[in-house]
Amino acid sequence: MEKPEIASKVTQLDLFSVSGARVCGVDEVGRGPLAGAVVAAAVILHPDRAIPGLADSKKLSARKRERLALEIKQQAWAWAVAEASVEEIDQLNILQASLLAMKRAVMSLSLVPDRVLVDGNQLPDLPYSVQAIIGGDASQPSISAASILAKTSRDAALIELDQRYPDYGFAQHKGYPTPQHLQAIRQYGVLPVHRKSFAPVAKLCT
Repeated sequence: MEKPEIASKVTQLDLFSVSGARVCGVDEVGRGPLAGAVVAAAVILHPDRAIPGLADSKKLSARKRERLALEIKQQAWAWAVAEASVEEIDQLNILQASLLAMKRAVMSLSLVPDRVLVDGNQLPDLPYSVQAIIGGDASQPSISAASILAKTSRDAALIELDQRYPDYGFAQHKGYPTPQHLQAIRQYGVLPVHRKSFAPVAKLCT
């Protein structure tokens, strides 16, 4: 897989120079956890249907994220959520898997975007005009919306994992390397949903 392009920071004028353009925001969640897929979302907001309260999903309460996620799905022109699996993370590395999840989300949209805005400084391989924005999840509404959909989707998946593996505490730590999670791996073992290429898990596999 080719090395991702590093994009330069762009101005607000650059992003919205075309009136009525279908601007797609893209973000991902789940790079840091030791378990579960990495999840990405893509959102094209409707220019005439403002959604108050959009922000970086990490800055919102779980209840507010859930409320906004429902509103985004109802009001957006188009949205999609996709993921890259644990197996793909271990095979490709977490960065490439994250970019793959982003690409899958954008390519799953029901509308073709005029421009794609990606949170961060690296770009998935897409056949569209695409720009990266550092801190975009806090400054661009479409990326904020994508971050909310990605976060709520991944959290729901980890709650399902908690039901399958109740001894591991996935509903609480969402797969991140908390002391509780590491102790559970030591006590009960490594699961198929764990990322074996990540150092804390790899050490416990030996």
